[in-house]
Amino acid sequence: MKVNLKIPTSLNEITLGQYQEFSKLENNTEIKPVDIQLKMIEIFCGVSDLVVRNMKATDITEICNILNNMFDTEHQLVNRFKLNGVDYGFIPELDDMTFGEYVDLDTFIGDNDNLHRAANVLFRPIEFKRGDRYTIKDYDSDTSEVAKEFPLDVVLGAIVFFYRLGKDLSVAMMNSLDKKNEKDLAQYLISHPNMDGSIHSMQSLTEILQNLNISLN
Repeated sequence: MKVNLKIPTSLNEITLGQYQEFSKLENNTEIKPVDIQLKMIEIFCGVSDLVVRNMKATDITEICNILNNMFDTEHQLVNRFKLNGVDYGFIPELDDMTFGEYVDLDTFIGDNDNLHRAANVLFRPIEFKRGDRYTIKDYDSDTSEVAKEFPLDVVLGAIVFFYRLGKDLSVAMMNSLDKKNEKDLAQYLISHPNMDGSIHSMQSLTEILQNLNISLN
């Protein structure tokens, strides 16, 4: 069966919504590794299950390797991007966040299923720009569904930014902790990315999400 696929080669070509859909698979112990590979192609390449099952096994393996390699990259903070003709900007002044923004960000940034709600806090349409400076629209929690269309590299870059920020703050705080608490906190902040399978990078990113709230605190 001849199939024409558009295979994404960077996280910029994958949406947050696709990532959320695929990340749910890791919690389903009934799904076999081979089925995860099929779902990976189905979700990220935008084709039906029937189409994927009629592909050659060698092609399946090759495509999954390409998709896996996308996640094996450094995630950098992206301040601005364009989606559907709209310019979006990363929240320019973190210290000026409202209480509502802070609560929603703190609540949802560690939850894959609601990650779009956190992204909706961090990135909003740009109202005014001059050079590298810009202002963004006021926060509106009702627009969070749009964030599912955000490029994944943009969202993960912001998440890793906050994770590293929280980790740096936690390390700095260790100096004022007693030895026992210092040891406990250090153990908590250590990530364990040594996992096998086609969702290796997904699991590592999920660990970052799960650790993020406490790291920031």
